[in-house]
Amino acid sequence: MNAQVRPAIVSFLTLTALTGLAYPILLGCLARMAFPEQAGGSLIRRNGRVVGSMHIGQAFSGPGDFWGRPSATTTPYDAANSGASNLSPGNPEWLKSVAARAAALQAADPEQPGPIPVDLVTASGSGLDPDISPEAAAYQAHRVAKARGLGLAQVQALVAGQIDRPQLAVLGEARVNVLKLNLALDAMQGK
Repeated sequence: MNAQVRPAIVSFLTLTALTGLAYPILLGCLARMAFPEQAGGSLIRRNGRVVGSMHIGQAFSGPGDFWGRPSATTTPYDAANSGASNLSPGNPEWLKSVAARAAALQAADPEQPGPIPVDLVTASGSGLDPDISPEAAAYQAHRVAKARGLGLAQVQALVAGQIDRPQLAVLGEARVNVLKLNLALDAMQGK
């Protein structure tokens, strides 16, 4: 029995050290050397201070800011609680939350007659989505321009300049990073 237990324990400890310690440390070091920005969380800095990450949405609610996709996490945009609401589109609670979000968008800009893009009233699977569709950004341009005292064409041009196209022209969809868009808006106004 001892002849079997000792090799099993040694194998277990060796594999734990290799796959649980050495391999993750090696990959972490390689990632930091090859992709330092991404390995560091793709942080966005403004004036030497971290203002967010390119990959985690933030709650913007002011009339002069573009609003992101709603978060389904218990604490909005909390990466430790990533996950969807798990409510089906036919669930009365889900329908009520979508209707409330649509009403809030309409109340924020009653002059906006167009249909509300779906990504402004529904949360993503992770609840952390930092991007919205170009249509969702265009829908909000009137409200933002009015609140900031800017021309609509000026804000629309800014939105058009912030659109990230699909990678290799086929991977993913066109999208707009809300944090980057709001920072560009602040920079345009000298804030």
